[in-house]
Amino acid sequence: MAEPVPKAARRRHGEELQAALLEAAWEELVETGYAKLTMESVARRAHTGIAVLYRRWANKDQLVLAAIEHYPNVHPVPIPDTGTLPGDLLALLTGMGEGRASFFAIAAASVFSGLLTDAGMTLAQAREKILGDAPLSRVETIYRRAHDRGEIDLDRIPPAVLAMPFDLMRHDLLMSLEPLEPARIQSIVNDLFMPLVHDQQSRPAASSRRAGRLP
Repeated sequence: MAEPVPKAARRRHGEELQAALLEAAWEELVETGYAKLTMESVARRAHTGIAVLYRRWANKDQLVLAAIEHYPNVHPVPIPDTGTLPGDLLALLTGMGEGRASFFAIAAASVFSGLLTDAGMTLAQAREKILGDAPLSRVETIYRRAHDRGEIDLDRIPPAVLAMPFDLMRHDLLMSLEPLEPARIQSIVNDLFMPLVHDQQSRPAASSRRAGRLP
Protein backbone atom coordinates (compact mmCIF):
# COMPACT_ATOMS: atom_id res chain seq x y z
CA MET A 1 0.00 0.00 0.00
CA ALA A 2 1.37 3.39 -1.03
CA GLU A 3 2.36 5.78 1.76
CA PRO A 4 0.41 9.06 1.97
CA VAL A 5 2.07 12.08 0.40
CA PRO A 6 3.54 14.32 3.12
CA LYS A 7 1.67 17.58 3.53
CA ALA A 8 4.76 19.57 2.62
CA ALA A 9 5.03 17.78 -0.71
CA ARG A 10 1.34 17.98 -1.60
CA ARG A 11 0.46 20.57 -4.20
CA ARG A 12 -1.53 23.42 -2.67
CA HIS A 13 -3.62 26.06 -4.40
CA GLY A 14 -5.62 29.19 -3.77
CA GLU A 15 -6.57 30.02 -0.21
CA GLU A 16 -4.89 26.90 1.19
CA LEU A 17 -1.57 27.94 -0.34
CA GLN A 18 -2.00 31.56 0.75
CA ALA A 19 -2.70 30.47 4.34
CA ALA A 20 0.31 28.15 4.35
CA LEU A 21 2.58 30.96 3.15
CA LEU A 22 1.31 33.37 5.79
CA GLU A 23 1.64 30.76 8.54
CA ALA A 24 5.21 30.10 7.41
CA ALA A 25 5.95 33.83 7.45
CA TRP A 26 4.55 34.15 10.98
CA GLU A 27 6.53 31.15 12.24
CA GLU A 28 9.69 32.58 10.69
CA LEU A 29 8.96 35.93 12.31
CA VAL A 30 8.55 34.25 15.70
CA GLU A 31 11.76 32.23 15.43
CA THR A 32 14.14 34.63 13.70
CA GLY A 33 12.64 38.10 13.98
CA TYR A 34 11.92 40.64 11.28
CA ALA A 35 15.54 41.65 10.63
CA LYS A 36 16.65 38.10 9.79
CA LEU A 37 13.51 37.03 7.97
CA THR A 38 13.89 36.79 4.19
CA MET A 39 11.63 35.80 1.34
CA GLU A 40 13.95 32.82 0.80
CA SER A 41 13.66 31.65 4.42
CA VAL A 42 9.86 31.84 4.30
CA ALA A 43 9.79 29.93 0.98
CA ARG A 44 11.96 27.19 2.49
CA ARG A 45 9.73 26.92 5.54
CA ALA A 46 6.63 26.76 3.36
CA HIS A 47 8.27 24.13 1.10
CA THR A 48 7.71 26.17 -2.04
CA GLY A 49 9.61 28.28 -4.53
CA ILE A 50 10.39 31.93 -3.90
CA ALA A 51 8.54 32.94 -7.07
CA VAL A 52 5.33 31.80 -5.40
CA LEU A 53 5.87 34.46 -2.72
CA TYR A 54 6.77 37.22 -5.14
CA ARG A 55 3.61 36.61 -7.13
CA ARG A 56 1.66 37.66 -4.03
CA TRP A 57 3.90 40.12 -2.18
CA ALA A 58 6.47 42.48 -3.68
CA ASN A 59 8.84 42.32 -0.71
CA LYS A 60 9.21 41.02 2.81
CA ASP A 61 7.59 43.98 4.55
CA GLN A 62 4.38 43.42 2.60
CA LEU A 63 4.54 39.73 3.44
CA VAL A 64 5.12 40.40 7.14
CA LEU A 65 2.26 42.90 7.30
CA ALA A 66 -0.01 40.33 5.68
CA ALA A 67 1.11 37.69 8.19
CA ILE A 68 0.42 40.07 11.10
CA GLU A 69 -3.08 40.74 9.81
CA HIS A 70 -3.67 37.04 9.10
CA TYR A 71 -2.69 35.65 12.51
CA PRO A 72 -5.63 36.93 14.64
CA ASN A 73 -8.12 35.83 12.00
CA VAL A 74 -7.03 32.19 12.09
CA HIS A 75 -6.42 32.08 15.86
CA PRO A 76 -9.65 33.54 17.25
CA VAL A 77 -10.27 33.76 20.97
CA PRO A 78 -13.35 31.67 21.93
CA ILE A 79 -16.47 33.63 22.81
CA PRO A 80 -17.58 32.62 26.35
CA ASP A 81 -21.13 32.15 27.60
CA THR A 82 -21.23 32.56 31.38
CA GLY A 83 -24.85 33.72 31.57
CA THR A 84 -24.13 37.36 32.46
CA LEU A 85 -22.59 40.28 30.58
CA PRO A 86 -19.91 41.06 33.22
CA GLY A 87 -19.00 37.38 33.40
CA ASP A 88 -18.71 37.11 29.62
CA LEU A 89 -16.56 40.24 29.40
CA LEU A 90 -14.28 39.14 32.23
CA ALA A 91 -13.77 35.74 30.59
CA LEU A 92 -13.29 37.19 27.11
CA LEU A 93 -10.81 39.87 28.15
CA THR A 94 -8.86 37.28 30.12
CA GLY A 95 -8.76 34.97 27.11
CA MET A 96 -7.79 37.77 24.77
CA GLY A 97 -5.04 38.93 27.09
CA GLU A 98 -3.56 35.47 27.40
CA GLY A 99 -3.97 34.67 23.72
CA ARG A 100 -2.79 37.96 22.27
CA ALA A 101 0.13 39.03 24.46
CA SER A 102 2.74 37.10 22.44
CA PHE A 103 1.17 38.31 19.18
CA PHE A 104 1.46 41.94 20.26
CA ALA A 105 5.05 41.40 21.42
CA ILE A 106 6.14 39.87 18.10
CA ALA A 107 4.26 42.43 16.00
CA ALA A 108 5.66 45.34 18.01
CA ALA A 109 9.19 43.92 17.84
CA SER A 110 8.84 43.68 14.05
CA VAL A 111 7.78 47.31 13.80
CA PHE A 112 10.77 48.54 15.75
CA SER A 113 13.22 46.15 14.06
CA GLY A 114 12.80 47.77 10.67
CA LEU A 115 9.27 47.10 9.45
CA LEU A 116 8.21 50.67 10.21
CA THR A 117 10.93 52.11 7.97
CA ASP A 118 10.82 49.44 5.26
CA ALA A 119 7.07 49.72 4.83
CA GLY A 120 7.13 53.53 4.94
CA MET A 121 4.55 53.66 7.72
CA THR A 122 4.01 56.21 10.46
CA LEU A 123 3.76 55.07 14.07
CA ALA A 124 0.02 55.67 13.95
CA GLN A 125 -0.31 53.45 10.86
CA ALA A 126 1.80 50.73 12.48
CA ARG A 127 -0.37 50.89 15.59
CA GLU A 128 -3.51 50.42 13.49
CA LYS A 129 -1.96 47.43 11.70
CA ILE A 130 -1.17 45.76 15.02
CA LEU A 131 -4.39 46.64 16.80
CA GLY A 132 -6.69 46.08 13.84
CA ASP A 133 -10.30 47.19 13.78
CA ALA A 134 -12.42 47.46 16.89
CA PRO A 135 -13.71 43.91 17.40
CA LEU A 136 -17.41 44.77 17.87
CA SER A 137 -18.53 42.41 15.14
CA ARG A 138 -16.65 39.52 16.79
CA VAL A 139 -18.21 40.05 20.20
CA GLU A 140 -21.65 40.99 18.95
CA THR A 141 -22.94 37.66 20.29
CA ILE A 142 -22.11 38.68 23.87
CA TYR A 143 -23.92 41.99 23.60
CA ARG A 144 -26.87 40.47 21.75
CA ARG A 145 -27.31 37.83 24.47
CA ALA A 146 -27.13 40.51 27.17
CA HIS A 147 -29.72 42.58 25.28
CA ASP A 148 -32.04 39.59 24.99
CA ARG A 149 -31.66 38.86 28.72
CA GLY A 150 -32.61 42.46 29.49
CA GLU A 151 -29.21 43.37 30.95
CA ILE A 152 -28.60 46.15 28.42
CA ASP A 153 -30.50 48.07 25.77
CA LEU A 154 -28.38 48.17 22.63
CA ASP A 155 -30.47 51.03 21.23
CA ARG A 156 -29.25 53.31 24.03
CA ILE A 157 -25.53 52.51 24.14
CA PRO A 158 -23.10 54.22 21.73
CA PRO A 159 -20.70 51.95 19.79
CA ALA A 160 -17.75 53.73 21.40
CA VAL A 161 -18.94 52.54 24.82
CA LEU A 162 -19.33 48.95 23.61
CA ALA A 163 -15.82 49.05 22.13
CA MET A 164 -14.24 50.60 25.22
CA PRO A 165 -13.30 47.41 27.16
CA PHE A 166 -11.49 46.04 24.12
CA ASP A 167 -9.82 49.33 23.26
CA LEU A 168 -8.44 49.53 26.80
CA MET A 169 -7.31 45.91 26.74
CA ARG A 170 -5.48 46.30 23.42
CA HIS A 171 -3.86 49.54 24.59
CA ASP A 172 -2.60 47.82 27.75
CA LEU A 173 -1.31 44.86 25.75
CA LEU A 174 0.54 47.11 23.34
CA MET A 175 2.10 49.07 26.19
CA SER A 176 3.13 46.14 28.39
CA LEU A 177 3.29 43.22 25.91
CA GLU A 178 2.07 41.01 28.76
CA PRO A 179 -1.35 39.57 29.70
CA LEU A 180 -3.44 41.95 31.76
CA GLU A 181 -3.53 41.39 35.50
CA PRO A 182 -6.87 40.04 36.81
CA ALA A 183 -7.34 43.20 38.89
CA ARG A 184 -6.98 45.36 35.78
CA ILE A 185 -9.57 43.30 33.89
CA GLN A 186 -11.94 43.50 36.86
CA SER A 187 -11.47 47.27 36.92
CA ILE A 188 -12.16 47.66 33.19
CA VAL A 189 -15.39 45.69 33.42
CA ASN A 190 -16.77 46.49 36.86
CA ASP A 191 -15.37 49.97 37.60
CA LEU A 192 -15.41 51.51 34.11
CA PHE A 193 -17.62 49.72 31.61
CA MET A 194 -20.67 48.59 33.59
CA PRO A 195 -21.18 51.95 35.39
CA LEU A 196 -20.86 53.71 32.03
CA VAL A 197 -23.44 51.39 30.48
CA HIS A 198 -25.85 51.99 33.34
CA ASP A 199 -25.31 55.74 33.03
CA GLN A 200 -26.07 55.63 29.30
CA GLN A 201 -29.25 53.66 29.87
CA SER A 202 -30.49 56.05 32.53
CA ARG A 203 -30.39 59.01 30.15
CA PRO A 204 -33.41 60.09 28.11
CA ALA A 205 -33.64 57.99 24.96
CA ALA A 206 -33.57 61.02 22.65
CA SER A 207 -30.14 62.11 23.86
CA SER A 208 -28.45 58.73 23.92
CA ARG A 209 -30.06 56.65 21.15
CA ARG A 210 -27.47 55.13 18.88
CA ALA A 211 -27.55 55.92 15.18
CA GLY A 212 -27.41 52.23 14.28
CA ARG A 213 -27.26 48.74 15.68
CA LEU A 214 -24.19 46.57 15.84
CA PRO A 215 -23.12 45.29 12.42
